[in-house]
This record gives sequence, structure tokens and C-alpha cells, in this order.
Amino acid sequence: MKVRTLFVGLAAAAFSALALAQAPVVIKFSHVVAADTPKGKASEFFAKKAAELTKGKAKVEVYANSALYKDKEEMEALQLGAVHMLAPSLSKFGPLGVKEFEVFDFPYIFDDYNDLHKVTQGPIGASLLAKLEPKGIKGLAFWDNGFKSMSANTPIKAPGDLKGKKMRIQSSKVLEEQFRTLGALPQVMAFSEVYQALQTGVVDGTDNPHSNLFTQKMHEVQKHMTITDHNYLGYAVVVNKKFWEGLPPELRAQLEQAMKEATVYANKIAKEENDAALEGVRKSGKTAIYVPTKEEKMAFKKAMLPVHTKMADRVGKELLQSIYKETGFDPAKL
Repeated sequence: MKVRTLFVGLAAAAFSALALAQAPVVIKFSHVVAADTPKGKASEFFAKKAAELTKGKAKVEVYANSALYKDKEEMEALQLGAVHMLAPSLSKFGPLGVKEFEVFDFPYIFDDYNDLHKVTQGPIGASLLAKLEPKGIKGLAFWDNGFKSMSANTPIKAPGDLKGKKMRIQSSKVLEEQFRTLGALPQVMAFSEVYQALQTGVVDGTDNPHSNLFTQKMHEVQKHMTITDHNYLGYAVVVNKKFWEGLPPELRAQLEQAMKEATVYANKIAKEENDAALEGVRKSGKTAIYVPTKEEKMAFKKAMLPVHTKMADRVGKELLQSIYKETGFDPAKL
């Protein structure tokens, strides 16, 4: 009887150990935008690819729309290991102490995606991601969202139209300086709170890629939008460094491949989704869309150019010059 009991116990223990060995590694991926935005779709694509390439050994759980953490909470949660993966907007790394990421907030520093990708997909981008490691964060990739348009309840056709307007921004010293330079009043606010703030008049306007504005229904509470393309909004996909380096090498390599494929997908759909969102705003009839003339756009560029000089020391003059060299941007020609 004792032998049988011992055998049953050993079998149960072996089965339990086998079940444990086969249990998938769960990766909690949190973000603050809607599931049907470029970032939302790319994170779901990554989850699907991770399951395929690891043959179920990794399970990525995606939590969209600030379901787990809001803007100000998510980075700390990542560092503590309460969540494993994020895709924060690049401005979020400034408050963390990696101020160099705020170079992406410089107005009109990228003319188009081609210029942008020379930086994000080249050695400059890799060196920026490496700066996160001392913070316990491993950078995996850059994902595009798009270029921003400005919105408010009054027309925006010239830089002076923003004077005195309370404009919602992400936490970024560069964005603060940008709107102050235009005579506006920058208001730092969590993304999840923007719709209500616009609706109640706590802020007068904001700036967003079209997909963010449309999916959060901001166009329902903004009467005017101008296609300024003044800033780029992108994301860095990051993981808790300790968690990532603790994964089996083979599993990590499979997840890295899934991330490569998700990045190609993310950057492909970014422009498509923003174009579709702009059309959605247009069809709604709730927001008047204004496209500046070449001369009007140049007026915005010239009005914001002082931000480059004022904030150069914050991100590092060498970094700024290296991006100018990579993209061919020449402030003297504006």
C-alpha cells in the first residue's frame, strides 16, 4: 500500500512538473490608446506572431486603452515588473531621465517617414534605445504613429491663432516650449482624460495624429483641425530588462523575430490608418479640416524654429546635429 501511495505521489509530482514546464510564459503588454489605432493593431499582431513563432510557449496579453495603467503610471509599473511590455510615446522617456528622446518632439525636424526612418531604423535609433538600459528597460523597436495636426474650437490658419489657447500636451519640455513659443498655454494631461477636458473646456485644443483624434472621438468636441504636420508621434516598444534577459535564449530569439515582423506591420499601417481616420473625421461633418498653403505652412515652421535653438542643450547638441546630418534638415534655409 505504501509503495502504491508513493508511486501515485511521484506520478502526480511528475505530472505537475510537466504541466508547469509546459505552461506558457505570460507577457503583459499594456498601452494607453484604443485597440483600433496603429499601436493597438500592431500590439495584437505581435501577440499573434509571438504565439505562432514560439508554438504557444509565450502568451502575450494585450491591455489597451489604459485598462491597466494610465500615462503617468505605466513606466513605473514596467520598472517594478508589474507589467512586462509597453509601447510609450517617445516623450515619456524625458521624465524618466532620458531627455534625448525629446528630440523627436522638435517641430518639423522630419519632413516625412523617409527622413524619420533614417533615424529610427539606423545607428542613432539604436544608440537611443541603449540609453534606456541603466533604467532597467530594454528597447526593442520604434513604431510609427504619424505626424500631428492641431485642433481647437476656433480656426487655426496662422501661428498667431494659437495665442492664449490652452493646449493639451504630453509631458515634454520641448512640447511645452513649442506651444509657449506660439503664445499658447501648454497643459500636461493624461491621454485618457483629453476627451472630457476638451468637452468641458478645461483645455481649448490639442495636437494628435489623426488616428488618435478619431478613435478617441476628439473630433466630436473640436470644431476645427489644421493639417500642420508639425510634430511626429511615435513609440518605443520596451520591456522590463530583467524579465527579458531571464527568458530562455531560444524563446527570446523567437520573440525578437515576432517583434521584427510586428514592426514592419506597424509602420506599414500607420499612414494607412491615419489617412482613413482623417477621412472618418471629414465624413463626420463635425470638424472643419483646413489644409494650409505652402506659404502658411512655412509661417508655422519659421514660428517654431526658435524651439530648436532653445532646447538644443536639453537633448544634446551633438544628437541634434547628427539628426540634421542624417535627414538633411538645415535650419538656416527656413
